[in-house]
Amino acid sequence: MKVAVTFPSAGLQLAGILFTPDDHTGAPLPAVVVSHPGGGVKEQTASNHAERLAREGFAALVFDAAYQGDSEGSPRGLENPFQRAEDVRAAVSHLSTRDGIDPARIGALGICASGGYVPFAAQTDHRIKAVATVSAVDVRSLLVEGLGRGQGPEVLQSLLDQAGAARTAEAKGEAPAVLNWAPEGPEGPEGPEGLEEAPTLYREAQNYYRTPRGGHCNSNNEWPLRSIDHIAQFDPYAMIELIAPRPVLMIVGSESDTAYFSREAIGKAREPKELFVVDGATHISLYDQDAHVVPAVAKLADFFGQHLTA
Repeated sequence: MKVAVTFPSAGLQLAGILFTPDDHTGAPLPAVVVSHPGGGVKEQTASNHAERLAREGFAALVFDAAYQGDSEGSPRGLENPFQRAEDVRAAVSHLSTRDGIDPARIGALGICASGGYVPFAAQTDHRIKAVATVSAVDVRSLLVEGLGRGQGPEVLQSLLDQAGAARTAEAKGEAPAVLNWAPEGPEGPEGPEGLEEAPTLYREAQNYYRTPRGGHCNSNNEWPLRSIDHIAQFDPYAMIELIAPRPVLMIVGSESDTAYFSREAIGKAREPKELFVVDGATHISLYDQDAHVVPAVAKLADFFGQHLTA
C-alpha cells in the first residue's frame, strides 16, 4: 500500500509517499526514511527500494527534498546539503507522529548523495536507530574535487566566484544559472565520443536519468550553480563516529567507481559498522537492476530487521 503525505521542513512543505505492507493489521510498524539521490526525485530509485522494504514488513517513507520535485522551495533544484539533512530529520518527525508507526524503531537509508546526507543527519538525531546507505557519495568531493579527486583547489575558487555572480544576477531578477547533473545525451558534451572516456558514473547517470529507464518528469537534471556555496562547506563523514553505538551499513557495488567514498567513511565510523559489497554491481545498477537490487534489499531488510527491534 502507498499513500501521499506532506510534512514541513524548515518552513517548507515536503511531498512524500508512505509505503506500508499490504497485509499489515497488527502492532505499530518499524519504519525507514528513504532519501533520494542528488538530482533525483522520490518516484525513482528511492521508491524502488521503499516498495521492496515494505514487502519485507517495514513502513518506508520517500519524499522530495526541499526545492525539488513536488516539494516547496525556490530556486528550483537548489542542492543545499544542510537543508537536505534537515529534510531527513523532518521525515523522522513525521513518522514519529503517525499512527501505526513505532517511533522507537525508525531507521534511515540514503542513496547516492543522500548516502552523505543521512549519516550527517543521524550524527545528531538519536531518533534514527540504524543508518544505511547505497552507493553513497560525498557530494562536496564529487562536485568540487571531481570523481577520483583530480581537480585542484583553484576549481573551487572559480566555482565560488561564479556562485557569487549567480546570486547577484538572481537579485536583479535574472533566472538562476544552472548546471546539469548528468549529460543530456549519450554523445556527451564533447561530441560522439564525449562519454566514452568519462567515469562510469556519468555514463550510467545519463542512461538512467535521461532515458525512459529511470527518467521522471520532475527530475529535470538541473541544479543552480549557487548551490556550490552551500556544498563547499559540507563534510558528511567528518563526525561519523557520533553515530555509534547505533549501527551503520554501507552497500556498494564491486564495480562502482564511487565505492571509495563508502570505504573511507566506514574506516572513520565506529563499531558496529559494515561495508557490504554486491558482486558485479556498479553505482547505478544498485538503483534498479534486479540482479543487484535484490541482494542489496535482502541485506537492508536483515540489517533493519535486526536493529529496529521492539
